[in-house]
Amino acid sequence: MDLAAATEQERAAALPGDDRVDADVVMDRGFDLPAPPEKVWPWLVQLGKQRAGWYLPRRVECLVPPARRALRHVDQHLLDHSVGDVIPDWGGTDATFTLAAIEWPSLLLYTSRRGHTDLTWCLRVTDGHAGGSRVHLRLRMGPVRHRRLARTLGGVVDAVTIVGLAAGLRERVRR
Repeated sequence: MDLAAATEQERAAALPGDDRVDADVVMDRGFDLPAPPEKVWPWLVQLGKQRAGWYLPRRVECLVPPARRALRHVDQHLLDHSVGDVIPDWGGTDATFTLAAIEWPSLLLYTSRRGHTDLTWCLRVTDGHAGGSRVHLRLRMGPVRHRRLARTLGGVVDAVTIVGLAAGLRERVRR
């Protein structure tokens, strides 16, 4: 069972950014959190390298050097995030994401270019079950030279990364 599986409806839904990339590879992930969107939102806004980090559960994060661990609190300074902001990414020294759209408390859209490949990364937060939230993430990439490799190996890396993010966020929003 894929713990970060997007629903069929999420995979079929149109999201902001879908029209920005003629995608060869699309990865949809989704997970539930036990907090309303207003409580989840700040955690997503501050996400990123040289920002709050990438959230992992405590049992995994203890293996990461202390200086590289993600924040376990909301930092008000990181919530001032505007269209056009460029944030570094872990995909290499020149890898960045640019914030293309932000709609409080439900949507973040990032764009990037890696070599000849354009990317969009959309994070959408909606009301979930029992007062919680549903987080849907969509990564679109195109053109992709090695599509099968991107879908399989890239898909595994993406799934593991999002499962870690979901577990780390669950710990943080429960506090």
